[in-house]
Amino acid sequence: MASSKENSHPSPDGRTWRSYFPDGDLWVFGYGSDHRGTVENPGRVVTVIDRGFWETLDDPLAHLESASSVSRVWGAAYHIPASHAEEVHDYLDEREINGYTVHYTPFHPFSESKAPGSDSEPITCMVYIGQPTNSQFLRDPARREPQDVAEVISRSRGKSGKNTEYLYLLEKALEGLGLGSADEYVTDLVRRVKAIEKEDEASRDEEAAERDLKKSLSRSEEEAHQTIQDEEGA
Repeated sequence: MASSKENSHPSPDGRTWRSYFPDGDLWVFGYGSDHRGTVENPGRVVTVIDRGFWETLDDPLAHLESASSVSRVWGAAYHIPASHAEEVHDYLDEREINGYTVHYTPFHPFSESKAPGSDSEPITCMVYIGQPTNSQFLRDPARREPQDVAEVISRSRGKSGKNTEYLYLLEKALEGLGLGSADEYVTDLVRRVKAIEKEDEASRDEEAAERDLKKSLSRSEEEAHQTIQDEEGA
């Protein structure tokens, strides 16, 4: 996903956020910790990046993005009461400090009776935007190719579960958020991963059949050998 760039603040003292939330509470644009791979074999998960940076990438599905369309990222805004705001902020700041910058952007609540952003009062939200300096960012264009991404997802697993599960749930979540929230890139990855899983399943079935055949032949050889021994003994 790509995001329009709003206010960006490195916040060296870690307290700039308070000027955006004078009441002391905190709003955070949907973020969660998810591990679908290991340090040695990392999986693939999504992040929000700046639209300007996205435009410099060789996105194979860039043609699906209209140049005249309003930049929009669908997600959830989480309200943190003042009693826990500083604790949550500090935790997120420490977790995201490498490779992310803090942005403050308007969030427009969605209503089924109104178009997004029509009459709804925007809520200022804090969001961490991914940067290419992040050690986990895929710098090699070949590793960003959809088929390569799909192959990695199909075999990756981390402490949060299988990477395929993450992808399937992501697609369902995007489809269910609201009008226009489905993402063709994610849907394309789902198709590719499911095709790989079918190939893998066929390969597993073939290997199982070969094992069964070897066991059957082995039993036949043992039975034939035993029969010969019985006849010789007679």
